[in-house]
Amino acid sequence: MNALLAIAKCIDWLSIKVGRTVGWLILLTTLVSAYNALARKAFDYSSNGLLEIQWYFFAAVFLLGAAYTLQQDAHIRIDIVSNRFSERTRAWIDIAGHVLFTLPLIGFVVVSGWDFAHESFLVNEHSPDPGGLIRWPAKALIVIGFMLLGLQVCSEIIKKVAILNRHAKP
Repeated sequence: MNALLAIAKCIDWLSIKVGRTVGWLILLTTLVSAYNALARKAFDYSSNGLLEIQWYFFAAVFLLGAAYTLQQDAHIRIDIVSNRFSERTRAWIDIAGHVLFTLPLIGFVVVSGWDFAHESFLVNEHSPDPGGLIRWPAKALIVIGFMLLGLQVCSEIIKKVAILNRHAKP
């Protein structure tokens, strides 16, 4: 169990590093958005590339930050209900939910998303809008984000099993 907890700790570290790093994209997204609005209103200038990079940054925050959100236990939960259960019961519920629902969904998205991004890469897909960006990096974010989320789900399962086995709280 200690080896698995060490793996979970490494996964948690990765999620924290990625999550805190992509957090800076919120600032960058805000700056690009403000520039786009100012340029459009003050100078009657617009750029599809700048609009699309703003969307890519926004997508990166959510896709790459999902694992961090799970690691921080900041995802949506019905606390008024779950707080009534014991820690062991909550651990069982979390394990069941991750194994029965979350991991299969992640597996589906990673497998289908890989084909989606790979095909886009092979044809060097670009936005149909003038001045738009290439599309495969945004599509690759889907795969990368869900892979990171899958790793974090595995970490959470390890930590919940440790609770059930009465190991010290990770």
